[in-house]
Amino acid sequence: MDDQCNHQRRVAEFIATHELEAPPEFRLLDLTSEVGELAKDANTSTEYGSVPADIDLSSDEIGDVLFALLALAESVDIDADAALDEALAKYDDRLAADGAESPGSGE
Repeated sequence: MDDQCNHQRRVAEFIATHELEAPPEFRLLDLTSEVGELAKDANTSTEYGSVPADIDLSSDEIGDVLFALLALAESVDIDADAALDEALAKYDDRLAADGAESPGSGE
């Protein structure tokens, strides 16, 4: 589990080294933009959902999203590892309570 914390620390160090500090609202906009690029790639590669099996997402774009998410977490002093643990516990509880096949994102 220390890997995630290490990833957030690496992103924070990169930002500090390259003087890329930005307020949280800009970090959130960057994250939204990067997720939008993934959505565009998914739409394009699947012909807007008509061939879902053809989805093609690059690791580079996933990396951009991960960087943006960890930078956002860092900018608002949230430990990404702890946040992930919290989310997994929430989903586990939801699955146990509902007996659902997917935890969804309802809460």
